[in-house]
Amino acid sequence: MTATNSGNRATDPDFPNAPAGWSQSEAARAAASEGLQPDASRWEVIRALQEYYARHDDPTINTRDLHDALEERFHSEGGMKYLYLLLPGGPVSQGCRIAGLEPPAGSADKGFGSVQ
Repeated sequence: MTATNSGNRATDPDFPNAPAGWSQSEAARAAASEGLQPDASRWEVIRALQEYYARHDDPTINTRDLHDALEERFHSEGGMKYLYLLLPGGPVSQGCRIAGLEPPAGSADKGFGSVQ
């Protein structure tokens, strides 16, 4: 399921920037295997990640830039604190896995801890 932005896009109209081969049903299974119930809020984060990768057609996505873009996009909901509540395995690393994207180098922050 993991892919980089290769220019080949999926045909799901709800996820216009999804990588080729990605499906919402497969992503839902992946989320469930990580103990997450896909809902509208989590799907919105997945769309945001897929959109970011589609706009940054670069094989080396910068973790800090992606983190900052997510913080800005979801600022009104609570920013990173909100995103970690939705994706406790990391909005970038766990989110990318579910979104069918290759997580950028250094995105797994094992020392972050809980935000609750």
